[in-house]
Amino acid sequence: MIQAPVVNIAEICARKGVENVVLSPGSRCAPLTIAFARHPKLTVRTVSDERAAAFIALGMAQTTGRPTVLICTSGTAALNYAPAVAEAFFLQVPLLVLTADRPPEWIDQLDGQTIRQQQVYGQHIKRSFDFPVALEHPDAVWHTERMVSEALNEAVAYPAGPVHINVPLREPFYPAEGEKIVFNEQVKVIEEDHNAFDLNPMQALKLEQELLYFKRVLIVAGQENQDAKLLHALQTFMSSTGAVAVGDIISNTQQLVGVVRHHDAVLACPDPEKMQALQPDLLITFGKSVISKSLKLYLRQYKPKAHWHIQPAGQVADTFQSLTKIIRCTPGSFFRSMAGSTREDAGYIKSWAGIEGQAAQFLKDFTATAPYSELTAISHVLNSLPQQSNLHLANSMAVRYANILALQPEQEVQVYANRGTSGIDGSTSTTVGCALSSKRITTLLTGDMAFFYDRNGLWHNYLPANLRVVIINNHAGGIFRLIDGPRRQPELEEFFETRQQLDARNTAQDFGLSYTACASLEELELALPAFFSRDAGAGILEIFTDSKANAAEFAAYKQALLKAL
Repeated sequence: MIQAPVVNIAEICARKGVENVVLSPGSRCAPLTIAFARHPKLTVRTVSDERAAAFIALGMAQTTGRPTVLICTSGTAALNYAPAVAEAFFLQVPLLVLTADRPPEWIDQLDGQTIRQQQVYGQHIKRSFDFPVALEHPDAVWHTERMVSEALNEAVAYPAGPVHINVPLREPFYPAEGEKIVFNEQVKVIEEDHNAFDLNPMQALKLEQELLYFKRVLIVAGQENQDAKLLHALQTFMSSTGAVAVGDIISNTQQLVGVVRHHDAVLACPDPEKMQALQPDLLITFGKSVISKSLKLYLRQYKPKAHWHIQPAGQVADTFQSLTKIIRCTPGSFFRSMAGSTREDAGYIKSWAGIEGQAAQFLKDFTATAPYSELTAISHVLNSLPQQSNLHLANSMAVRYANILALQPEQEVQVYANRGTSGIDGSTSTTVGCALSSKRITTLLTGDMAFFYDRNGLWHNYLPANLRVVIINNHAGGIFRLIDGPRRQPELEEFFETRQQLDARNTAQDFGLSYTACASLEELELALPAFFSRDAGAGILEIFTDSKANAAEFAAYKQALLKAL
């Protein structure tokens, strides 16, 4: 018999808006598995590899904005969730992690599948709870119901993130044959009304007056999900104030009119006078991480007089070493409240717009005529993405190339990337989670190392037809050939690049995906239309390049860029 408080976990999750559950098979977690699997309002999927399962759950929660529930058995299964839990913590994505455990008296007694699971995620979790073992007393029932509500409320409270409930369970784990699971519709549920984090009129007036002291205002957008209301408010603010906005590809600001999208190229300009002309008086930032190292180094050297960061709550990073004010509201509220401000420095707008136009034209011309390499191949892929689709960018060179090249505003592509911890370990799985929870075509742009590292993200029965995987395979960790430190070392090929000879053909066959291989721009151009067609089904497009040739062409790109600017 499964005890009612365990069954109630599933009911409370359903009542509080959870839709997706990802579990990995195990015996100790059987009561949780059965309770969730039999709930009529929950979609439950099984993924055997816990690391892949956790990243798939992350992708679902990242896409929907709602908590995804993760369930695993006791022992090292819980540890395999850790990379995705850490990513969710820094990426601010809501997860509810349920780990089955031995009763406390059996910890450290050499019993099977037993580790120390309390606080197992350390400082990379918003909060950890321990379910009581004895569940017979009414107060224990009240305690467990309250705990589940508190955990879900905490997961979505700003900043969102993962929350852990460790659930020690005694045998028997399985209901008797024919026994029904009864979900209690009267179960206790605690709702929480969340703060809107709006500026009040007095705060807005004070900030509007302060804004008048700064002529040159630069906005830097960090990683954010696509938000039409925020973009509208930001566009209005830029129009009324003359502020300039800069956004990485993961900021999802590419649809803004006048936004600087090619700043990686812009900030390669060797002319100190042009760089000085771009220096802001006031820097306004919002969102999470910034990819561009060039932008970080530029703003650390050409510091603003003041730096305002907009963030409703939580710890604030001083990424550019110039932070002077933290404004506790949502970015949308700030830009809506400040949109009536009137001040403008046409010269500042012109300085940014001029060099941005040069960089954009240079990239267009260069990628149209340069020899075959990763840079030109990725340019073709980005330009061929379906309109109103999703794009996941794996870490290492995939996200960096995409940030250099940028997307076109009319594409309306929503961009995701695991930039919380910036690891390669779960890129494929996270994309699968996104595709499972979205009707849009969802493309992963990845390198060979990241893809093969996470092949188990495809090892389940739920591969969606809208999934597209583009692999740039140079048979090595090519990023190390582009970094000054490792590329000059004799250990480069063996210990940094870690060369391998795999291709994805067998992987595609194993998991029932279509497979296309390309080794030239001509082959790529022929393959892309069919690959991205809406009725093509899930597939892999593998683009083979040479690591040494890529490094040479990237060096040629940088030299040509310096001359152009």
